[in-house]
Amino acid sequence: MSHSRITWKLWVASLLLSALPATAEVNLAPEVTKLHRAFDAQWQQEMQSNPTWASFLGDRRYNREWADLSPAGRGQQRLSNLAALDSVLAIDRELLDSSERVNLDLFERLYQQNVASDQFATELMPISQRGGIQTLDEVGNRLRMTQVSDFEDWLARLDKIDVHMAQTIALMAEGIDKGMVPPKITMQRVPAQIKQQLVTDPAESLFFKPFAQMPASISTADQVRLRKTALSVISTKVIPAYEKLHTYFTQTYLPACRDSIAASDLPNGKVYYEHLVRLFTTTELTPDEIHNIGLQEVSRIRGEMNHVINALGFEGGFAEFLQFLRTDPQFYYDTPEALFEGYLAITKRIDPHLVTLFNKLPRMPYGVKAIPDAIAPDTTTAYYNRPAADGSRAGYYYVNLYKPETRPKYEMEVLSVHEAVPGHHLQIALQQELEQLPNFRRYSGFTVFTEGWGLYSERLGYDLGLYQDPYSQFGQLTYDMWRAVRLVVDTGMHYKGWSRQQAIDYFSANAPKTKLDIINEIDRYISWPGQALAYKLGQMKISELRARAEQQLGDKFDIKDFHDAVLANGSIPLSVLETIMTDWIALQLMPATLE
Repeated sequence: MSHSRITWKLWVASLLLSALPATAEVNLAPEVTKLHRAFDAQWQQEMQSNPTWASFLGDRRYNREWADLSPAGRGQQRLSNLAALDSVLAIDRELLDSSERVNLDLFERLYQQNVASDQFATELMPISQRGGIQTLDEVGNRLRMTQVSDFEDWLARLDKIDVHMAQTIALMAEGIDKGMVPPKITMQRVPAQIKQQLVTDPAESLFFKPFAQMPASISTADQVRLRKTALSVISTKVIPAYEKLHTYFTQTYLPACRDSIAASDLPNGKVYYEHLVRLFTTTELTPDEIHNIGLQEVSRIRGEMNHVINALGFEGGFAEFLQFLRTDPQFYYDTPEALFEGYLAITKRIDPHLVTLFNKLPRMPYGVKAIPDAIAPDTTTAYYNRPAADGSRAGYYYVNLYKPETRPKYEMEVLSVHEAVPGHHLQIALQQELEQLPNFRRYSGFTVFTEGWGLYSERLGYDLGLYQDPYSQFGQLTYDMWRAVRLVVDTGMHYKGWSRQQAIDYFSANAPKTKLDIINEIDRYISWPGQALAYKLGQMKISELRARAEQQLGDKFDIKDFHDAVLANGSIPLSVLETIMTDWIALQLMPATLE
């Protein structure tokens, strides 16, 4: 593409995006200023209300605090959501240009969702088998600890853990009174997680880990002092707090948890699940419509899977092939160490090829870490943690090394593409580098876009030279099938009366993931209703937009430019993405010169 063509397109684009003539720019300024003051004020409120999130982002101001879970604190959060919404409803959007209107609309949408969510009081279920106060040690292990004040802040936080624990138990008690309790089948996993915190020697506590190996820049005297204080705080505050939690959880809370698994069985549960569907998909699709989309996708992907099986010359049916993949030792590593080295090798093989698909890559690197042993048995195969906002911590791709005999080699490439690059790390790190966006857009977003991009990226593995082995190709299809199955089982369990076993059986019949993975996944969908719907619906929309661009642009289609355009606005609702990409296609079709 020539420089003159780029210049022409940018000039035309500037005309298309201008809501008012240049002479009105002075008049626009006060309304834009008012808008961004509203953004900034609410961002500061969010940091104060969510101090651990602030710490993860690199904002040290609230490093000594936990979130206020008291009735007063929760009431303040609800008022804050209403105030944020009121602040932008007072803005005259006609006095904003197109980019600021998008900012306003997304902010308004975000806080409308927050206000709508407040009515369901899900904070009364503060613990799941995937995490909660029982795994609070992970906070300290993920924070930047480079100077004495960082350790002192963490100690000050730990000194308040008894209050934080009491507030959490109070939430659970209120949840029992109001019928807002999670399913017993998933919560049966939690006592073992709490027991991880009940050590006799405070030096063996998971909370002591940050103190075990401190930076050499901290003096020996300070290290000795900090470790001594840590042992005291853990012994006198942390362990007693978890002893109280264990007693309350096992004697009172777990027996009160419900036998049903459906979100629709909660108070106002059917409306709640419909709300979650809209929240996570950013669409108006109904649970029944999504269920049917899932059934169609399962059928389509099954056809692709059968093609690979036939090409391999496997003698047997589909179920027999799945069993072969689950049980043959050739597909598994013998040790956690070998499995970890395998993940490292894959990520290093991917990185050099990204330039073939993207013009712009993130400045922030990423690393690979093992999921902590304390939660590995009860969590998913992998997950991603975003970089710190201040650049002090890279992004990390966490992999599950628990029971390597259940972690198939043929899934490792597609998993790495999704969680690291060009999936989550590339998209999220680039989003954080969009300095022209307000903070609420740089550091948060919409699951359907973020996870949709991750799933779309899995297909890009072919362009990156992955999936050379037919079993790895089947692994890619397995992950696509996995997300299609989610549409069926999530809506099935939470809206259509499916049992947990029915969901497990459906999953097992359609994907070769191991029994441990399947059960953990189904339990994840039980404890996090609606979230699993975002992946496949987001992927389908991005793939649809790419197909449309390829068809309409023909030889003018450039995959790098397409990807840059998709990622240029961060994580956005599907309707906004479609509008942006429709305009982008039209822009590419404009003539290179004036006629």
